[in-house]
Amino acid sequence: DHRDLHSFPTRRSSDLCFGIQAKELDLGSALPLEDVKMMDITGKEVSLGEAKGENGLLVIFSCNTCPWVIKWEDRYVELAKKYQSKGVGMIALNSNETTFGSVDSMDKMKAHAKEKGYNFYYAMDSGAKLAREFGATRTPHVYLFNAEDKLVYRGAIDDNAKKPNKVKKPYVADAINAMLAGNTIKYASTKALGCGIKFKD
Repeated sequence: DHRDLHSFPTRRSSDLCFGIQAKELDLGSALPLEDVKMMDITGKEVSLGEAKGENGLLVIFSCNTCPWVIKWEDRYVELAKKYQSKGVGMIALNSNETTFGSVDSMDKMKAHAKEKGYNFYYAMDSGAKLAREFGATRTPHVYLFNAEDKLVYRGAIDDNAKKPNKVKKPYVADAINAMLAGNTIKYASTKALGCGIKFKD
């Protein structure tokens, strides 16, 4: 076979790391698996479809112990405070299936959410089904969907995890503001920084 190697589709590094995982959702993709029920910290089951608001949905793949999550999660709470009242639903998903029996158990999730003042859904992604479908690889890894359930932003919360007062580009807040105003989102895709999601082989 003498075909040019460049004619073959390129593979992303994330595909190579997790052969069982889909590539990251393309911008404009429809909200996946929106009817899948997941156990929330309230003890009730919730789906993405139920979590979304009339103007959109913010999905954050997260966990209890990742240092990047610890640095950023106060901003989860601020985002929820500011935008849930504007019709943007919000849910954090814990997909660390290899640590569900220890640091990412439901009991630990409940305690963590209480300690940090979570004001949004926090659910266990059993089997990491949603993480795989979204192509999420990090905690935190953020996906924003508009009122038509289309992906309009993916990536990081902002450009400075360590120093909230030094943030120059609040990616998620800017994306939500632009989405709600009907404007173009300037940075629609950014690099998610964080701990790797702990998938089972």
